[in-house]
Order: sequence, then structure tokens, then C-alpha cells
Amino acid sequence: MNYIITTEQLTKKYKSFVAVNDVTLHIRKGSIYGFLGPNGAGKSTTMKMLLGLTAPTNGSFTIDGKHFPTDRIAILKEVGSFIESPSFYANLTGKENLDIIRRILGLPQSTVDDALELVGLSEFGNRLAKKYSLGMKQRLGLAGALLGRPPILILDEPTNGLDPSGIHEIRNLIKSLPDLYDCTVLISSHMLSEIELIADDIGILNHGRLLFEGSLDDLRQHALQSGFATDNLEDMFLSMVEKDNASRKQRAKL
Repeated sequence: MNYIITTEQLTKKYKSFVAVNDVTLHIRKGSIYGFLGPNGAGKSTTMKMLLGLTAPTNGSFTIDGKHFPTDRIAILKEVGSFIESPSFYANLTGKENLDIIRRILGLPQSTVDDALELVGLSEFGNRLAKKYSLGMKQRLGLAGALLGRPPILILDEPTNGLDPSGIHEIRNLIKSLPDLYDCTVLISSHMLSEIELIADDIGILNHGRLLFEGSLDDLRQHALQSGFATDNLEDMFLSMVEKDNASRKQRAKL
């Protein structure tokens, strides 16, 4: 199997609190990997470790054959990211905001127009960012992640705060990206119905631990064997998390 991102017992502790606990991931090249979990499960912390924004307490990870921390800068050059709500300079245009990122990354000028075209903002590139709708701001954030067409995208809640129309637009855009330019997408979201429509593989995190990793078909088989409902991803996810929470409570009583 050709994995472009692997983690090995990745762990992050904050004093006595364990945010991410021995997480081992296998993300296939060219896939969309849905990274799921309740609030506080450790998804964002895991993504921040992969981006070098916080250091692991234990464990290791490899991205496209490069090892952290030795190859940290080389890894960052291959990864486009969208973490939480993107912020922009309100009195600059969309194009000017992207140009700042482009210069930091040392990319050619043409990458700005290319990214705007990818997200459908070409005709709004010269509009001030403060005049963008929320959906347009999310698209601009994605354009920043797409600058230079990196082989790997890490997207944390890219549809957060959008109306149904905006969610539909962003979902279709993300779904098209692997075929459009052969990239791999790691995406977290609370919109499980959206993830079900785009993801090839699923990772489910709860209290910092990985409960499941595999394809949607693998998840259905796992759910069937566990006696869970298999009607949709949300039902399977909730059943798995609730079972884990119940077993944690039981262990705490012992």
C-alpha cells in the first residue's frame, strides 16, 4: 500500500492531560481521508503536529518519505493547510492576501491566479477581503492552502459556519481535488453526512485514541460485527463513540 502520511504512536501531553494518545495513522496517496471525532477528541492537535505547529511528546510521523523533525521544512513545502477559520487583512484584496502567502512560500506570481481559479474566485480576486461573504472567505482560505498545488492538503473544518449552499460548493471542490491535480486530502469535519459523500477512508478518534481506521466498507463491516446500525456514517460513528465512552466509565469504576 502506498501511504503518503504515516504516524507511529503519535502522542501529545499537556501536563497530566493526554490530548493525543498513541495514534497510528495510514493515509493513502491520492485519497480523501475523513478524520472524525467529538469536540476535544484530538483531531486538531494531531493536524497541528503534522504541520509542525506543536511538537509531539512521543511517537513519530512521516510525510511523503520525509521524517519529522529532521525534514520539518521540506515537509511544510509539500503541505497546504487550512486550520480553523482563516484570517485575512480586511483592507487588502483577495489577490493581495494570497500574494503575501505566495511570497513567504517563494512561489511564482502565477500561482495566485491559479489558486483563485481552482476555488472559483477569479472574478473576485480584486475585491477587498472585508467585502467577501463567509463562503468566499472559506474559499479564499482554501485558495491559500492550494497555492502552488501542494501534493498534500490538511483541512480542519473547512465548511465551518457555511450555509447549505456554501457547504455543497466546498464539498464538491474538495471532492474534485485529488483527480484535478493528484493530491491527498486529510480533512476533519463535524458534518458527517458531507464526509460520507467524499471520503475514501475514515479515522475515528475519541479521547485522543484511534477507535477505527479503514474504508467506509470496512467501517460498515466493523459496525455489523459490533451489532451497530449501518444506515449511515453518523449512526456508525455515534455508536462507536458511545460504546467507547461507556467502557471508559466502566473501567473508571473498577
